[in-house]
Amino acid sequence: MSRATASSVRKDETIQLRASTETKALLNRAANLRGQKLSEFLLDSARREAEATLLDQRLFLLDEAAHAAFLKQLDAPQPMNDDVRRRLTGKPLWQE
Repeated sequence: MSRATASSVRKDETIQLRASTETKALLNRAANLRGQKLSEFLLDSARREAEATLLDQRLFLLDEAAHAAFLKQLDAPQPMNDDVRRRLTGKPLWQE
């Protein structure tokens, strides 16, 4: 299933922004380079950043022994089970 683009999804909510003249000009130039309206460019850019922010919420700090054990588990994953299958086919975190 492909991810819907910002222009193909029904929009029910309004987001209002205030920006300096310089910032708006910069955003307009970037939107024009992509062949998008300013609002489409802003929504696409903000959505990508939001998804990246949510996905980057994990930080692993491990000592050498724990790191070696972690790598060993990655190299020998467990067989697929219902819980793993559910997690892999469920909605992405940013859509919940």
